[in-house]
Amino acid sequence: MLRIMAVTDDGRWREDVPLEELTGQDVAWFWVDFDCPKPEETGLLDHYFNFHPLAIEDCLHLLQRPKVDHYEETHFLVLHALHPETLKAEEIDVFLGPRGIVTLHLAPSQEVEEAWRWMADPVIRHGKDHNYVAYLLMDKLVDNYFPTLYRIEDQLNDIEDQGENKVDLQEMTEQIYDIRADLLRIRRTVLPMRDLLYRLLNSDKIPAVKEQHAYFTDIYDHLLKLTEMIESNREMTADLRDSYDSLRSNRMNSIMKTLTVMTTIFMPLTFIAGVYGMNFVNMPELEWRAGYFVVLGLMLALGLGMYAWFKRKGWFD
Repeated sequence: MLRIMAVTDDGRWREDVPLEELTGQDVAWFWVDFDCPKPEETGLLDHYFNFHPLAIEDCLHLLQRPKVDHYEETHFLVLHALHPETLKAEEIDVFLGPRGIVTLHLAPSQEVEEAWRWMADPVIRHGKDHNYVAYLLMDKLVDNYFPTLYRIEDQLNDIEDQGENKVDLQEMTEQIYDIRADLLRIRRTVLPMRDLLYRLLNSDKIPAVKEQHAYFTDIYDHLLKLTEMIESNREMTADLRDSYDSLRSNRMNSIMKTLTVMTTIFMPLTFIAGVYGMNFVNMPELEWRAGYFVVLGLMLALGLGMYAWFKRKGWFD
């Protein structure tokens, strides 16, 4: 689907303008959005807009790393949105020219829709141009990173608040590893976007960035905060993982200690039973009428005595 927004010199907003009218003298700036375009629509990138073939190739071959390329008067940016459920990166391509902006995304984009609604508002649109659309789009993309990270932080806080005695260690460890994997996916999106904003802020090739330096710096600050949140949460998952590994090892050691004590108690009893289980003829105790009960009593006293001694030493604590 192809959507076109054009703003005239007197500030009037026009939607669904034919492409042929974008070059009109009364058009101050325009925004063309390629939303899940068909092959014949993507062909306009070359036939009508005359964008560089390398930039068009990057648009149609996913997934490119966030970057900025400069082609004469047109600047090509690759931006990444973050899918809230799968946490996969979704590419949004931006062509920023002297009179307009062209965006292309092969999947529906919530951020583009939000930016489009904003620019349709005459109050917000007043005094703005297509360069502000580029800022607004990047700002929406970065702002939508935060809810996912806040959700992960809530999950970590819930894990940390659970009592040790009420925790299924195996299930909890799997959750921690899943969260670490999610943080890694987010990190792969946020860090390249941070590097992209750093390049934009330190480049003189896009005059609009210098003119709106404060706006783009604000986006960069948000990306720095996101990076810190990701690293902090990764450290927290590592600490939780180590804590649960230690707890699991302690529980295993306690079980092994108990089994060792029980085995030690039964060792002399097994020895006595083994001795009197031998089928030798010349064993005087076998003919003793009270021998069976005496040996059982001895075994019982020996077992209880060893248990009491181990209990006194604190082996069952």
